Amino acid sequence: MIERDGKWLVAYCPEVPGANGEGRTKAAARKSLAAAIALILRDRRADALRGLPRGVTRETVGNY
Repeated sequence: MIERDGKWLVAYCPEVPGANGEGRTKAAARKSLAAAIALILRDRRADALRGLPRGVTRETVGNY
């Protein structure tokens, strides 16, 4: 979702709470949002991996 706020465009992703981006152009707002989503997902993955018990088997299902 991208909304205008004065001279800025603010982008957010309802499916990823906390992911927000901004920019003066649509492309810049999208790029900023993509970076925010990547950061949040990387952080969530790190949190999930820290909670795994020792000796667990990890397999990748897909490359998304």
